Amino acid sequence: MKRAGFLKRNGLSIVFLLLMIVSLTGQIYTGWKVHNEFLNNYGKESISIGKYLSSGHFLQATFENWESEFFQMALFVLLTIFLKQEGSSESRPIENSNRDKRGELKSVKNTPWPVKKGGIALLLYKNSLSIVLILLFLISFSLHWLGSYLDFNEQQTLEGKPLTDYLSYLGSSKFWFESFQNWQSEFLSIFAIIFLSIYLRQAGSPQSKKVNAPHFETGE
Repeated sequence: MKRAGFLKRNGLSIVFLLLMIVSLTGQIYTGWKVHNEFLNNYGKESISIGKYLSSGHFLQATFENWESEFFQMALFVLLTIFLKQEGSSESRPIENSNRDKRGELKSVKNTPWPVKKGGIALLLYKNSLSIVLILLFLISFSLHWLGSYLDFNEQQTLEGKPLTDYLSYLGSSKFWFESFQNWQSEFLSIFAIIFLSIYLRQAGSPQSKKVNAPHFETGE
């Protein structure tokens, strides 16, 4: 059988990547305009869009959102190992849901090389999804911290107020308000898909159970 073309095989990730790029471009342009208006209100000259990309305003706005996305995905991946939700398509079955680990590690055609090699390579590969998501969260958290710190001190400078140091800023209400306001929305969205998939259906989507599936049937 002839293999499907590249676009057909990768359409879902390509579309979402393009949507992200378009959205990020819109964020950069509108954020640049907003930040220049802010500077102009204090009698400062506008900055170039290139300089804006290294500003606290851009870093804070971008990475506080990325931080929350990677945080909720990492938690979701890890918690679905141990916790279940009866009837949800996002959960493993309640009964007899232990995977055959020996079967998972059996070498078959086109098995990834870490499975064949075993040892440390296999250990890392088995947990690679959660490891990478956690690393992306920590990187985003650090850049959000840096951006929020720079943005706060820029405003303090413009208003003639005292500056704060980098480590002290980590304990500020402003920084944690930015984080919590994003975290709560991400946790709500995960709750929504877990709970709503018990009772609601979307024909054709792998995120949904079959239309005729009973409410109590849990997905894999």
